[in-house]
Amino acid sequence: MILDSSALLAIALDEPEREAFVARINAAEVVAVAAPTLVEAGIVLSARTGEDAGELLAELVAASDAVVIEFGAGHWQEAVSAWWRFGRSRHPAALNLGDCLAYATAKLANEPLLAKGNDFPQTDIALA
Repeated sequence: MILDSSALLAIALDEPEREAFVARINAAEVVAVAAPTLVEAGIVLSARTGEDAGELLAELVAASDAVVIEFGAGHWQEAVSAWWRFGRSRHPAALNLGDCLAYATAKLANEPLLAKGNDFPQTDIALA
């Protein structure tokens, strides 16, 4: 499974989905997250907590045994394609930049995406 920033934030901020997401992560054979997704999650988490969230996010990644996936040539092309098909102002899913990065990572890894919200269910990506 690939982690979206929304799932990471739900866990880190103890949102109502936290326990369900932790259970899904613990049950998964593969857990991974794209490096740019960690940047997005780290920025949002830092803004919400008023602290440098890098260490907290690193602990969360380590606790989930998530592999950090580098974002390469195939990823950017898939992310642009995701925006073209499902992007904000183009489709009801209204994927933003961070969403497109997570979508591309899940698509190329052929893994389901763990995410919160109503955006990804409106795309063709498999959900965890």
